[in-house]
Amino acid sequence: MKMSKKALGLALGSFVLTGGLFAETAMAKSLKASHQWPGGKGDVRDEMVQIIAREVNAANVGLDIKVYPGKALFKPKEQWGAMVKGQLDISAFPLAYAAGRHPEFNATNMPGLVKNHDHATRLNKSAFMDDIKKIIDDAGVVVLADAWLAGGFASKKQCILGPDTMKGQVTRAAGKSFEQMLVGAGASIASMPSSEIYSAMQTGVLDAANTSSGSFVSYRIYEQVKCLTAPGDNALWFMYEPLLMSKKSWNKLNKEQQDALMAAGKKSEDFFIDAAKGLDTKLVEAYEGAGVEVVTMSNEDAAAWLEIAKGTSYKAFAEKVDGGEELINKALAVE
Repeated sequence: MKMSKKALGLALGSFVLTGGLFAETAMAKSLKASHQWPGGKGDVRDEMVQIIAREVNAANVGLDIKVYPGKALFKPKEQWGAMVKGQLDISAFPLAYAAGRHPEFNATNMPGLVKNHDHATRLNKSAFMDDIKKIIDDAGVVVLADAWLAGGFASKKQCILGPDTMKGQVTRAAGKSFEQMLVGAGASIASMPSSEIYSAMQTGVLDAANTSSGSFVSYRIYEQVKCLTAPGDNALWFMYEPLLMSKKSWNKLNKEQQDALMAAGKKSEDFFIDAAKGLDTKLVEAYEGAGVEVVTMSNEDAAAWLEIAKGTSYKAFAEKVDGGEELINKALAVE
């Protein structure tokens, strides 16, 4: 059957239009988001990344974000360098992991610097965080969402309260500053990412560990320990674990795509602020449910630790990091 010129033209036009739409869909830019924690297991950091992916994918701005949890793409500490080089687009990343390149980042995991979750939220708007974020930006990384996690201690031997209870224990600490403080209390240090704590305890490499409430639950460390020191009213441990993006990847996006990412980051951060406070409750429930003894530090315990920190972590940071004392003072000025 012969087709009229008009009908043929309409058919060709439909083919071209359909092909064009298909090509546009096929050309949607794909971004990779990586982190070290288990995926789909309730970890709030994984959920923060999943929110980013869902919101951006639904925004219909030509971006598709695929999430790779459980250190599937990069080892935990390698993610910073990968973002700087543009090899990784997005990551939920404990900033102190990159302190080897930028020693100022150790301030975001300094003992006793952050008192509680509300204090952490106020700190995000401070001159202290302005300085930290400038270093992040200058290094070639963009902050999509802020996140501070509280944490505690757990041990196979005994409950960790005052500094004297740490003596003789081989301990994992999250960050150089905590390592310095714990050594000052008589502990031995075995450095590793939080994803390796479980196996290290299982094989006898570690006696104790210091990490976030989320990691204590996600990695089921309650299966290996006798006692948990929960954050309570004296959360000696806080760590900045933001959502970050490679500036090289960011600069390849148009404004609509960048705006969609920032809007998704805001939703992710709002979710986290509420969820982070519930993590400490979930932590206690998980450990008590597993038959682990749960304790919290008294004011006297926390004060004793801070005295050690001031003579070790704070002192070393002020002496070795250019502008370190000023940076710490800016944080301490936030009530």
